[in-house]
Amino acid sequence: MLILTQSELKQILEMKDVINAVKEAFLELAHLGAKSPKRTLLEVPEYNGTMLFMPAYLQRMKSLSLKIVGFYPNNPSKGLETISSILCFIDPESGLPLAIIDGKYLTAMRTAAMTALAADYLARRTIDSIGVVGAGVQAEFQLKGVLTVRPAKRVYVHDLIPERSRRFAERIKEETGLTTSTLNSADEVASTSDILIVATTSKQPVFDGERLSKGVHIASIGWVGPEGRELDTTTVKRSKIVVDTLEGALSESGDIIIPIKEGAIDERHIWCELKDLISGSKKGRESEEEITLWKSVGVGVADAAAAKLAYNKAQEKQMGQSIEI
Repeated sequence: MLILTQSELKQILEMKDVINAVKEAFLELAHLGAKSPKRTLLEVPEYNGTMLFMPAYLQRMKSLSLKIVGFYPNNPSKGLETISSILCFIDPESGLPLAIIDGKYLTAMRTAAMTALAADYLARRTIDSIGVVGAGVQAEFQLKGVLTVRPAKRVYVHDLIPERSRRFAERIKEETGLTTSTLNSADEVASTSDILIVATTSKQPVFDGERLSKGVHIASIGWVGPEGRELDTTTVKRSKIVVDTLEGALSESGDIIIPIKEGAIDERHIWCELKDLISGSKKGRESEEEITLWKSVGVGVADAAAAKLAYNKAQEKQMGQSIEI
């Protein structure tokens, strides 16, 4: 069995390749109905922890995977990370494990790839600026994914911690050569961006949906859970909404669930799933003025596709540590 670490994944995975692999996964989901059950949550209340289990099987790719994610908010006080994740990549013909793969980096890459695919169908063809609200690690992956399909001239950044905004802007400028600016509020970013990436841990809306410009495309990949949201009802009402899966959005996305409970929208307000855009059964952007929204809560087929790619690349480059169990 192969062990693939984060440092090894950084050497073998390129964003464009992950985007292509994830696209194939969603095509299979559209054409064959790939097996991707809703994630299972297991609470560990005495330690304030939650474990998530995400299985998936892609028949065409022959990719079978199980991702395990731990969310333990008390960990930082112990010098540990809040989120941990590993992925078990399994031979579908025999059921034997082929690899254990670092789940955090793989998740960040596949999530950015999904956002990039959505942006390719939903954002205007030519853009000037990308805004980022929430300057954490995930936001950086998201930005690089979007830039793969939509080159931009400038990036606007806002985070509740000004120093984190500044470091993010400097890093992006150094790596991409783009003009970067830190803005004083999420409202400013929302009103000046052609594409808006929202990647926060907030359970409350972070900007006023009235401030959005016509034609903006929003990618919201932050808070996941029915009891909180990073987008307000106005944003959701004004937007053509595409989700990774309806089942996931309607059970786990407070951004969608709360406006439905308010009576502001119903399920029919969701335009389609990502697989519908990729398969061509639904159109993406239909005018320069419409506001589009990509809302992602995560789906196992994207993990399976990225895992298959990582495993194949590692085999080609003879990377990873082989162990017997």
